[in-house]
Amino acid sequence: MFEVELKYPLSDVAATTASLERLSARFRPAIEQTARYFAHPSRDFARVDEALRLRRDGATVVVTWKGPRLGAGAKTRREIELPVEVAAGQGPAATLDRWTELLEALGFRAVREVVKTRRPARLPWQGAEVEVAIDTVAHLGDFLELELMAGEGQLPVALSCLASVAAELGCGEPERRSYLEMLLAVDRPR
Repeated sequence: MFEVELKYPLSDVAATTASLERLSARFRPAIEQTARYFAHPSRDFARVDEALRLRRDGATVVVTWKGPRLGAGAKTRREIELPVEVAAGQGPAATLDRWTELLEALGFRAVREVVKTRRPARLPWQGAEVEVAIDTVAHLGDFLELELMAGEGQLPVALSCLASVAAELGCGEPERRSYLEMLLAVDRPR
């Protein structure tokens, strides 16, 4: 499966939320997410445009590999995401730390954490269930993410669907960089 995503900076979260609710978006409770990204010991993920992360998503932990971006429109990439069992009595934060310890023992290096509050929603649109998120990202600000998972043959349809939602909301140009890329740009000395 491929993740097709469009992301936009937000200047007015309340207005965007109200617009989404008028379009029948169904919001779920906000969750805290911590995503820890890793560098491969012998492969430059930045050069090959891949990512490996561990993410604590409320009470769950997942490990995700994201392949190189395809095309120039949306941020479209192959994604493999697997749940990590949170050991009884350990909790998701401790599980994240133990998996970090394992990856570092294998030669991976933690690069950066992305910490955000996510307000997820589902929006029925053009026969699809668009995953919507209003994210408040530490050190970056507020963003709207629109996402669909699609098979290879459905990528143009998925992109068209997301672009239609964005147009309906009056979004400008999408931000192609990941939160990690934006934070690394902020971190670089000038």
